[in-house]
Amino acid sequence: MPPSNLTLQPVAFSKPRLSAATSGLLPEPALQAVKAQVLLAQPRGFCAGVVRAIDIVERALELYGAPVYVHHEIVHNGHVVQMLRERGAVFVDSVDDIPLGAPTVFSAHGVSHAVVARSAARGLQVIDATCPLVSKVHQQVQRYAQQGRAVLVIGHPGHQEVIGTLGRVPGARLVSSVAEVQALQFAPDAPLAYVTQTTLSLDDTRDIIAALHERFADLQGPDTDDICYATQNRQAAVRALAAEVDVVFIVGANNSSNSARLREVAQQAGVPAFLVADESGVDPAWLRGARRIGVGAGASTPEVLVQRVVQRLREWGAGPVVQLPGLEERISFRLPLALIERAA
Repeated sequence: MPPSNLTLQPVAFSKPRLSAATSGLLPEPALQAVKAQVLLAQPRGFCAGVVRAIDIVERALELYGAPVYVHHEIVHNGHVVQMLRERGAVFVDSVDDIPLGAPTVFSAHGVSHAVVARSAARGLQVIDATCPLVSKVHQQVQRYAQQGRAVLVIGHPGHQEVIGTLGRVPGARLVSSVAEVQALQFAPDAPLAYVTQTTLSLDDTRDIIAALHERFADLQGPDTDDICYATQNRQAAVRALAAEVDVVFIVGANNSSNSARLREVAQQAGVPAFLVADESGVDPAWLRGARRIGVGAGASTPEVLVQRVVQRLREWGAGPVVQLPGLEERISFRLPLALIERAA
C-alpha cells in the first residue's frame, strides 16, 4: 500500500542520551523499572481507506487550490486533520457552512442521502472520499430495503459512519448491544436485515448477530464480513501482541472507533491497555514493573505518532524495539474519477 504524501517527520528509533532534563521526566523508581523490550504490533496504522481519503484532500488542494472544504474530519485523527488544515483544508460540520459551488470532500466515514442532496442543491463540487468498504455497506442497506426488509445497523450511536449508513434508507434502526436486540419490537417472522459498522469489535458484533438470529427467523446479513479487513487485521495483531506483553499502548484518537476497539481487545486479553493520542499521553506510572511493552495503532494513526511514543519509551530507558511478525497489507483503493478527470 503506497504511503500517503502527508508530510509527517519521522523520528528515528535510535536511543538518545539521557540528559538531566530527560531523566527528570520519570520518577527514579519507574525509570529503573523501564528496562523493558518494546514490541510493535503488525499491521498497525494507516489502512488503504485512510490513505485514499488523505490523498484525496491533498490532490484536491493541488487541483482546486485552497480552500477545499471537508465535511467532518476526513479521518478520526487530530494530527492528520491539523496537518491538512495547515495546507488549506477547511473542516465543517454542515454543508450549509460551505460557500455555494465550492470544492467539497465527503469524509471517509460516508454521508447520508440528505447530505448528498443538500450538497447538490448548493452546487458544491463534491469529491467523495467515502471508504469503498463503507460504500459497500451503503449498497447492502439499499438492497435490503428494496427487498422490503426492515434494516438494522449494528454500530455505535453518534459515530459519523453510523449516521451516514442510517441515512441511506428510511426507517433504518440502530442496534448497539444485545440488550437492544431484546428490546426490538418486531414479530419473530418479520423480514429483517442487518449491516455492521466497519470498525467494530469482532467479538461484540458476533454476540449481537447471534442474538438477532435467536430472535428472528427471517433475517439476512453478512455475518461479520462488514467489519473491514484492516479492522480485523489490527484486532488480530493486538490480540497476539497482548499475549506477549505486560502493558499495551494503542496510539489513536479518542474519537477513533477502531482505535478504541483495539484497546478493548487488549483489555479483554487480560492486559492493562491505554489509548493515547501521542507520546504526551503516556503516563510513566503505567510502566511500573513492565518487562515487555506493547504498542499498536488504529487505522487512522500516522506511523510517525507510533515512532514518537516509542521514542518517549526509549528516552525513559526502554528497548530494544522489536516488530512482531504479521500480515503485510497490499490493498489500495483508486482515487475518485472526478479527481482523475480533472487532473487529465
